[in-house]
Amino acid sequence: MHLYHNPFSSNARRVMMTALHLGLKLDVTEINLGSPDDRRRLAEINPNVKVPVLEHDGMLLWESGAIMQYLAELAPQQTLYPEGRRARADVNRWLFWACQHFSPSVGIFTWENVWKKFVEGTEPDPVELARGAAELAQYAQVLDQHLENREWLCGEGLTMADFAVSAPLMYIDDGLVRKGAAAACLAAHQPGLVIYQVMLAGAQSAASPRHTMEPSLSGHP
Repeated sequence: MHLYHNPFSSNARRVMMTALHLGLKLDVTEINLGSPDDRRRLAEINPNVKVPVLEHDGMLLWESGAIMQYLAELAPQQTLYPEGRRARADVNRWLFWACQHFSPSVGIFTWENVWKKFVEGTEPDPVELARGAAELAQYAQVLDQHLENREWLCGEGLTMADFAVSAPLMYIDDGLVRKGAAAACLAAHQPGLVIYQVMLAGAQSAASPRHTMEPSLSGHP
């Protein structure tokens, strides 16, 4: 199995955490998203020109949630993606919520505070940051309320839903997202979020951009 990724992508990060937890070996190619040549090659395997992309047995699979589910299906006796209909539906609910709501709200801050200057050479837009603060406040409250009396998002243990929701928080430790309105929003929702981050600290550290996973690192495609 071959994964095309970038270690600074939270979408790729959630896939990496899933693979690590499942004990699946991946051949990994790091895509330099700032390289026109790499982006052209990426477009050849994903028309959305985004990472991650999984290549396995002649199939090219993109979208991080789909890749996570696929990896779980390859691991016998795994518990990240439970077999029961209701339990799996619950995981799917939070997996899709992460991709559709929580990740995009955090992504406004990572774009404005982290990537925008690198990509466009421009400063953060206060209007966009305000929009991000409003969205993040809404979804952080949902997460905080759900975690009030729970250790994990679904059931009694770790599932891929936890990886999906926690991955976008990868920049908070460096203070790159915890600025201004984002800081105020996150501070208001500390109890559940802090407990949640502590519970996931080990798995997140293993997939950190500062600890790049290299099971079998090959060259660019």
